Amino acid sequence: MHDASYVIGRQPILDRNEEVVAYELLFRSARAYNAATVTNATRATASVIINALSGFGLERILGSHKGFINMELDLLLSDSLGILPRDRVVLELLESLEVTPELVERCRVLKQEGFQLALDDHEFDPAYEALYGIVDIVKVDLLQTPSPRLAGMVEKFRPYPVKLLAEKVETREEFRLCRDLGFEYFQGFYFAKPSVMEKKRIDASGVTLLKLMDLLMKDAELAMIEQAFRESPGLTYKLLLLVNSVSLGLRDKIQNIRHAVALLGRQQIKRWVQLALFVSDTGSGPENPLVELAAVRAAFMEQLAGRHPALKGDRDAGEQAFLAGILSLLGSLYDVSIDEILANISLSEAVREALTSRSGALGQLLKLSEQLEDLDFSLDTDWLDGIGLTQEDILEAQVKAYGWRSGML
Repeated sequence: MHDASYVIGRQPILDRNEEVVAYELLFRSARAYNAATVTNATRATASVIINALSGFGLERILGSHKGFINMELDLLLSDSLGILPRDRVVLELLESLEVTPELVERCRVLKQEGFQLALDDHEFDPAYEALYGIVDIVKVDLLQTPSPRLAGMVEKFRPYPVKLLAEKVETREEFRLCRDLGFEYFQGFYFAKPSVMEKKRIDASGVTLLKLMDLLMKDAELAMIEQAFRESPGLTYKLLLLVNSVSLGLRDKIQNIRHAVALLGRQQIKRWVQLALFVSDTGSGPENPLVELAAVRAAFMEQLAGRHPALKGDRDAGEQAFLAGILSLLGSLYDVSIDEILANISLSEAVREALTSRSGALGQLLKLSEQLEDLDFSLDTDWLDGIGLTQEDILEAQVKAYGWRSGML
């Protein structure tokens, strides 16, 4: 059993094509949740980070992507960094670190050992000159460096071999501005909050998907399910794209729907169909950050449903929780109200309540998921006790949800 006195935050880092290429990992110690120790709440200890990463295996948390990890000085200088896989992590030097000859030398050694380095929350400063020649990535916080100052800052970095990452990107306009200025990477949940103008109407394949979800929930015959897929070649393509993107340990790619149902079983197909709603016709498919967000939210809720005292006796609770997680994000993608979604699918009262008012046991799980996604770690331990969940439940559910999406479980 792992020391579960912390939870994991995982924020996607996207490239210029808006595909997920890495995650920033944040570890928050549970002991820091009490107001009395709030000053320590911002950083977990070195031992927590090392234990977490070695205990779970980074693959479970990261899939095939890289992980950015914040480094306090003690951790940066620590020998225990040696257990981290060099090709998978980017060490982030916090803005609080003072540039000393010792720090510069340590960074040079780490770079020679094969680690990638990034400067966190950074603004150009000649005092860092020695590090600009060593680090790979400079993270620029858009709240700290507002738009009018960005172009000048980018110019100053031009002589150095660094790539720029825009952090706290809140809107698509900010993303476009930074991309036009030459930023390579982007961090922030702007992709989950598009403006109404950018949302699409639910197209034919979306309508078919909702119909298909309804059929699957009613345990319809395979022939009816196949017929629904035939009506939408685009949907079949999306589903196969998703299913084949995950390392299911299969030698051959899945060729058609009957093959997929036979191999994965109806239960899993139900999940993939729900996720296929988020794969855009033109977009990047499996590395689309919304697919990622939806998959992890739904799987996390499903895991917790098996641990929630009010739900764990209910055979359908896991499935209902997964569905509630998926449907709660549909408004991020489509110009559709929750009422429209509810009108198209026959949902249980519990799922309806969760989606419309975040009430009931499923509503509690949805609220918890959203809080962790927003990197809000002020988990109220009394509230958790009240609903009968422990920090350990949350951590285990997080790791399993990340792993499910990566095809590792």
